[in-house]
Amino acid sequence: MRCVFCDAHDSKVIDSRSADGGYSIRRRRECIACGKRFTTYERVEQYSVFVVKRDGRREPFSIDKIKNGLRHACQKLPVSTQQIDDLASKIEKLAYAKGGEISTETIGDIIMEELKNINEVAYVRFAAVYRKFTDLDSFMNELQTLVKDSKTEEVLDE
Repeated sequence: MRCVFCDAHDSKVIDSRSADGGYSIRRRRECIACGKRFTTYERVEQYSVFVVKRDGRREPFSIDKIKNGLRHACQKLPVSTQQIDDLASKIEKLAYAKGGEISTETIGDIIMEELKNINEVAYVRFAAVYRKFTDLDSFMNELQTLVKDSKTEEVLDE
């Protein structure tokens, strides 16, 4: 493994542990040449999964796109990086479990359901982009649904 600092070829593994619920291995390495430490991840190579877009186009599944969308929705809110990574991993596992193809609609619905439980403001931000609100009425309808669902949950919790 090449060192990320000095580009040397030799490094030694200092520590290995399971990551992502056992789906990958996190390795802590030390460069033989410069002595600096860095982390690598090893995971099983999986078959390709494609995302089916609304217009029928297909493109390779990208967990980075999921994480970027979540980070954008959760920006400046009390949502941890770990929560974002966990949700993105959950979506990734579902996509590979379905095999072959998964629709953006399925991905979006799962994200919205999870964000509703994590942070309602992040949920509304994501919904605004995902549902493509074109006017204030459609946005207000979504907010009213969210408020109604929250009140129903409060009554059930009592």
